[in-house]
Amino acid sequence: MSKREYIPESAERPRAKLSCLGLVVHPTRSIDGVLRELRHWAGLNQARLVQVRATYDQQHVAEEGDAAECDVIVAIGGDGTTLAAIRAGIVARRPVLPVACGSLGILTSLAVPGLLEAVERFARGDWVPRPLPALDITREPEPPLVAFNDVAIVRAGVGQARVTAEVDGQLFARIAGDGCIVSTPLGSSAYALAAGGPLLDPEMEALLITPLAPHGGSSPPFVVRAGSVVRLDPVMTYGGARLEVDGQVADKVRGPVTISFRAGVATLVGFRDQEPFLAVLRQLQIIIDGPRVLAEEARR
Repeated sequence: MSKREYIPESAERPRAKLSCLGLVVHPTRSIDGVLRELRHWAGLNQARLVQVRATYDQQHVAEEGDAAECDVIVAIGGDGTTLAAIRAGIVARRPVLPVACGSLGILTSLAVPGLLEAVERFARGDWVPRPLPALDITREPEPPLVAFNDVAIVRAGVGQARVTAEVDGQLFARIAGDGCIVSTPLGSSAYALAAGGPLLDPEMEALLITPLAPHGGSSPPFVVRAGSVVRLDPVMTYGGARLEVDGQVADKVRGPVTISFRAGVATLVGFRDQEPFLAVLRQLQIIIDGPRVLAEEARR
């Protein structure tokens, strides 16, 4: 990610000995090489390596530890693993170092070959915080939820989902289709983009509402200011609707869902020389040039 997006020059941290590294790992991907490197580094630096408890199916790779014991949580996998690590770290207020391991993702900022260099740079204070906003989700009488990418109401069976979307008490649209997504700016590059929504600059403080495959009418994606409150009110239909939070099924929808923006909920470890956001999207081929442009370039 770009230093223009997240990184104040004053954010460098003083060197501090790392006594404990926490791990959240992908459930199936091969990470043996990464673990060997981390164990070697931990042994040389007299640091513990523990596996942090998370609501996520992980491979068992180390003794279990609590996030509060750790100096940093290392997420090894893809964006899903990073989101699980973020959730494990927010209560203990621990930063998360995301490491791409055979996966493509927006949140995963490092390739595996740079892992030990990243850990060493963190240890000597040569890192900068990337604060992540979240969506606060309330639904009565269920407990509140938090999303870092998006929250969606989607149809759970046959037939259409019908959702009334309001912004600050004003009607935006009554949607009949597959449902509706509300995203953070960073989350605009995930489910919402796949559904035809726009990309938002991750530095923005805003929410994005993206209707899902609406059947008729006109309800384009809508960017609203961060201080707004979005309310999604589903109509109970034969097939029903479900709530998805950061791509995971949370529950059946039983009533209105209220969504608001909250800044600075979690912290990712960043570095000043990381690739800018748009460069990452192009590397991942989420943004691809037009065929005519590419064909002309190939002929040169």
